[in-house]
Amino acid sequence: MDRIAGRASAPSRQPTLIASVQRALRLLEAVGGFLQGATAKQLARAAGLPLGTTYHLLRTLTHEGYLRRADGRFYYGDSVDGIGRADDRQSERSDLRARMERLRDELGAAVYFALYRDGEVTVVDVAAGAHQPAVEPWADFRVTAHAHAIGQCLLGQLPEEARRDHLARHPPVGLTPSTLADESAVLRRLAALRPTMPVVERQEYALGTVCAAVPITVGSVVATMALSLPLDQADRLTAAAGRLRRSVGAMTPSFVL
Repeated sequence: MDRIAGRASAPSRQPTLIASVQRALRLLEAVGGFLQGATAKQLARAAGLPLGTTYHLLRTLTHEGYLRRADGRFYYGDSVDGIGRADDRQSERSDLRARMERLRDELGAAVYFALYRDGEVTVVDVAAGAHQPAVEPWADFRVTAHAHAIGQCLLGQLPEEARRDHLARHPPVGLTPSTLADESAVLRRLAALRPTMPVVERQEYALGTVCAAVPITVGSVVATMALSLPLDQADRLTAAAGRLRRSVGAMTPSFVL
């Protein structure tokens, strides 16, 4: 019984904390209290740290770009600005997600956001639901861009040389009886796409599914917003694609994620 009681009264384990990281963060916080920059001695006092430790941490933080030194004073560096920009990107991502969910509910369809990045199709986010099921990715989206609306829309925004490069790395294959699998035919199709119009695909990637994708070009970013519907709702595709196009035109997130 004593052993049991002893175990019951044992203190819970505390999380492992890294003291040097805590000290570095205290120094970074201290810099924010000096509008005109601060010397090492001022920062040591403000952070409650020994001066020797402060010098070592300041040297490391400056080397990593979190601080910069000018005329013997320390200021925030570019890496701290990068943290702030990351926070902005997270906020934009949350805003984009909320917009996608509203679109899903308005259109009654699963909604997708994708980018063409580093030579590949990247599906960034999907807003689906119990009544708006997403397409089952049974074949890798990156290597089947010729077959689905997302990939066709992204490739359609690229220069011809980039399209040929993509298809050389990921040759078209027949996924369903409706898939266009001849490379020359795929290139002709991509060349005929209109820059601002939705790309429509019917059962080319997956049987039982129809899709549409709207091109989005922001600077050098190549992106698309897309939707999918089950085949028994195919009669809604054209109207839903038009609504998606109008909605995307009114959206203002950065799309650079």
